[in-house]
Amino acid sequence: MEGASVIFVTIFVTVQKIYYPLLCIVGIPANLFTFYMICFRKCGMSNTAIVYLSCLAIVDTFYLVWVILIDLTLTFWLLQPFWHSHPWCGILGFLQYGSLYSSSWIVVVFTIERYLVLRSTAARQNFSQARVTKLTCVAIVLVSHLVSVPLGWINTVTQVNLTVDGENVTLPRCRYRDEAYSTVIVWITTFLSGGIPIVLVIIFNYLIGYHLCRASNLFTEEERRVMHGRSTRGMLRRTILLLGTVSVTFVVLSLPRFVTYCILRTKYNNENFNRNNYSIPINVAGDLANMLQNLNSTTNFLLYCMVSQRFRRELVQVVTCKAKARELGSVLTHTTMKVFSVADHNSLPSSDPVTVVLTDLKQRVEQTMIRL
Repeated sequence: MEGASVIFVTIFVTVQKIYYPLLCIVGIPANLFTFYMICFRKCGMSNTAIVYLSCLAIVDTFYLVWVILIDLTLTFWLLQPFWHSHPWCGILGFLQYGSLYSSSWIVVVFTIERYLVLRSTAARQNFSQARVTKLTCVAIVLVSHLVSVPLGWINTVTQVNLTVDGENVTLPRCRYRDEAYSTVIVWITTFLSGGIPIVLVIIFNYLIGYHLCRASNLFTEEERRVMHGRSTRGMLRRTILLLGTVSVTFVVLSLPRFVTYCILRTKYNNENFNRNNYSIPINVAGDLANMLQNLNSTTNFLLYCMVSQRFRRELVQVVTCKAKARELGSVLTHTTMKVFSVADHNSLPSSDPVTVVLTDLKQRVEQTMIRL
């Protein structure tokens, strides 16, 4: 049994040594390329969606640099990374949590904003301005880093006795500070960066799906044929399915870390606990949860490819060095990304006269469905 445990630990550590550098090699270029695609190619997004998603790509890139490249990769490949010393021990924690807060809350605010735009004409007029969106993103990043300042003191540099190549050596290590202050800050951080964002994303994605269902039910089958020339319910079901896919992906990748982090900072929250001892199941579960959480910062590109036909077409155009893709009709581009690209446009002129008289509510929903 002891031999099998040693083999498991060796394999698990080796997997992480390969996994984290691979995330950097794939994730950083993917996020930067996503930023280029969103900002400089016609992917069928509104101005506000372009700002939110490009900002998300940038903060995810910084997260990959601070957390995965400098912290985790160096931890597994170097005996003495530079951040095991003053003042880097505190600075790195501040930068890591600042980028984590920014990434989580950009997703939350963007989801809430999309729901408000779908729900209210007044909100559509107020939130569809790129200037307002840019200020919102700047405020999210600044507040996230401001809230992260106390996290610069949850770790401290201490001298630790280690065995290196059969010799006992004493090296400085950036270790968790076992004090009430650190525990309170970590609990607050855990809920602000994980628990609350997860709950809000689930709630507002459900509300978006519910609103689309309710909007569809306002029209008769004849009215839906006039507006779209085809069944709206089928497209609506696909849209809600894709919305659910995005939400479930976010929750599945974030929730395990939230749970394991809570356990580690309660039951095992003491300075004598060896976090690197993989014979303890919670250490293995915690590292697996971290691997999933960190994967979340590299999956946006794949999600955009999966849910947006326009994004895929533009990607093909870029890769094959061809001219920009032609504009597509609203029916062909009815995807989840179009739900996240509702903008305030003037009503589209109709080529065929419509004899059905709609109420003001129906007209507003019709305009929204056409833009989708």
